[in-house]
Amino acid sequence: MTQHSETPVEALETSNDQLLSDSAKPEPPLKQRKGFWGTLLFYISIGFFILNLLGIVGTVIIDSFGKEWFNTWLPNGLTTDWYAYLSNDHDVGSLVFNTLFIGVGTTLLALIIGFPAAYVLARKQFRFKNLLTALYLLPMLIPPFVYGIPLATLLLRYLGGSLFSVVLINLVPILPFAILVLVPFIEQVDGSLESASRMLGANRWQTFLRIILPLIIPGLLTAAVLSIVRTIALFELTFLLADASSQTMVVTLYGDAFGAGMRPNQAIDAMAVIYTATTMILLGVALIFVKPTQFVTRLKNS
Repeated sequence: MTQHSETPVEALETSNDQLLSDSAKPEPPLKQRKGFWGTLLFYISIGFFILNLLGIVGTVIIDSFGKEWFNTWLPNGLTTDWYAYLSNDHDVGSLVFNTLFIGVGTTLLALIIGFPAAYVLARKQFRFKNLLTALYLLPMLIPPFVYGIPLATLLLRYLGGSLFSVVLINLVPILPFAILVLVPFIEQVDGSLESASRMLGANRWQTFLRIILPLIIPGLLTAAVLSIVRTIALFELTFLLADASSQTMVVTLYGDAFGAGMRPNQAIDAMAVIYTATTMILLGVALIFVKPTQFVTRLKNS
């Protein structure tokens, strides 16, 4: 009587069945406990961060409406007098206008100059491309005071501390930021569409207006809104150059907190609330257009 031996195919099927049956087994209790504690630690960390953030922001907001706040959980009454005090002490409308003008002006120049550069980086392959990319990213990596002080000195000599000067000095870090945002969006546009447009008789300008621009509008909007938010948050370069006619909210807030003279803390907090509210509104608009995966995902041509 001969003993039946498994063929290689039967042995492979038996091995696969064994692996499937092993994978169907429930996870050991120790692994389940590790997953539970890891998840719990994650949510505790997130909750702790959110509570700290709400505590910091909430304290500033409450104090900006508080009358007196000493050794109590809440102020002894609420008032809007500090916002009235702030409007008498500063021209808040002019500060908001200067802040938005600098943000919008810097962003428009960054998009006009940065789009052609981003297109070349996204579409072309050439020698020293990586070196060029590293060079244009330098203003985002090195401290602003390194190039800000000599550049502010030069601008003050020829243009003074005008709004246009503040726009130019803020353009240095915002331009590479806009390019960095635009490159992934341009890479996601299939290059064969441009080739097909040219084959059908369209010139470069028509191809840009009818093919490239409609597809890249989400990227332009994303770069625009994020650049505006980033410009409003910049302090060092604006502080070096702005004069009384080109003050922004963040520079005025710093001057109220650390400059000469005595101002109530509630008035300083009121300015912080206005500045934060302006930034958060713009950030909320940015989140409507921004999809974080579009910054890192590059679609490959099939």
